[in-house]
Amino acid sequence: MSEWLMAHPEVRTIRVAACDLNGQARGKRMPTRFASKIESEGTRFPFSVLNLDIWGEDIDDSPLVFDTGDPDGVLHPTERGFVPMPWLSAPTALLPLWMYHEDGRPFDGDPRHALARVIKRYADKGLTPVVATELEFYLIDDSTRQLRVPPSPRTGKRRPGADTLALRALDAFDIFFSDLYDACEAMDIPADTAISEAGLGQFEINLVHQSDALKAADDTWLFKMLVRGLARKHGFAASFMAKPYDDYAGNGMHTHFSVLDRDGNNIFSDGGPRGSDALHHAIGGCLNAIPGSSLLFAPHGNSYDRLVPENHAPTGICWAYENRTAAVRVPGGGAAARRIEHRVSGGDVNPYLMLAGVLGAALIGIEDAITPHPPITGNAYDQDLPQMPNTWGAAIDTFEGCPMMARIFPEGLIRNLVLTKRQEVKYYAELTPEEQVELYLDTV
Repeated sequence: MSEWLMAHPEVRTIRVAACDLNGQARGKRMPTRFASKIESEGTRFPFSVLNLDIWGEDIDDSPLVFDTGDPDGVLHPTERGFVPMPWLSAPTALLPLWMYHEDGRPFDGDPRHALARVIKRYADKGLTPVVATELEFYLIDDSTRQLRVPPSPRTGKRRPGADTLALRALDAFDIFFSDLYDACEAMDIPADTAISEAGLGQFEINLVHQSDALKAADDTWLFKMLVRGLARKHGFAASFMAKPYDDYAGNGMHTHFSVLDRDGNNIFSDGGPRGSDALHHAIGGCLNAIPGSSLLFAPHGNSYDRLVPENHAPTGICWAYENRTAAVRVPGGGAAARRIEHRVSGGDVNPYLMLAGVLGAALIGIEDAITPHPPITGNAYDQDLPQMPNTWGAAIDTFEGCPMMARIFPEGLIRNLVLTKRQEVKYYAELTPEEQVELYLDTV
């Protein structure tokens, strides 16, 4: 049995789970006494389990189901090992897994393997991406048909409106945030600054930069699971869905990254504010990939309600220095920390696919020496810029046929994700607006 479980004898049950294409945890519950077998031998799920739709249903015409007999893959623990699940009443641990074929080959349909492939391509060139994510979410009282901010546990009152960067908004939910930070410490999730955001009951928490992009994605996946679960423990919902309220800003997930060489030098820095040629080439790759990768940044029907002009989400494909209306921003600060902020993704993304898309595009830009158009100044919403796909269907089609995506992702993953999303488009259209919100509210 693992040292972690031996040090936590109060844990009597465990969960073992892998991340599917929609970012959902798919797995099993079992008593702790069977943990040693899972750690040494792994466990088995059908390959198709990582390719279910958002309702958890099989994909029609999927090559992973009836055409091949719905065979099993073998799942082994990731490097993460056991982590506690503080949102559950009974002491419980989660063991994250990823999927392989019987002969030891990684399963191409596993999104964690997709990111690992991209990271290996960096490593083969002696490069290491350094990654951080910023996650926005709403705290919501969904006990009635009308979504509202929950009453403050301290005062019993509801905030009447948005209150950007207000300490009183954070203090109103101090017990929740204190529990959240304690849980992040227990789960080794590097949660840093929390702020109140521009929406009613909306907050943002930053996860700090780290040179292990796989762990950054793991942290992001686990953090979303933690926030949703802990909110329910406190009597309300937490939502990362892209646009829970029509009248307030949506939830984004911004990604900051730089790249180190073998000697630990930031290749994006030239010692000054402009940044290096490598920085500009990475920006060029990211911009060229935005149309094809929009499905990764806006993967659900509700995602496209967020991507509207002048609503704190980028719509035009452009870059800029210190300009939050741009899709790709180069923040200010010291030259040694020169980095890219990719601002397109919604909070509802699969972090493994999103990071694979961003980092993969940046690497293609560096490899191909792609030169971006000049940076914009001023309000991007007022300028004549190429636009992202503005519908779910267009994003699916563009992703499927994008040559850059074919350089980043395995053919099987592209095919399976396209099949999944086309099935979801079909059934999502049959839902009422209330059912659409209920589908995504604390699912994604």
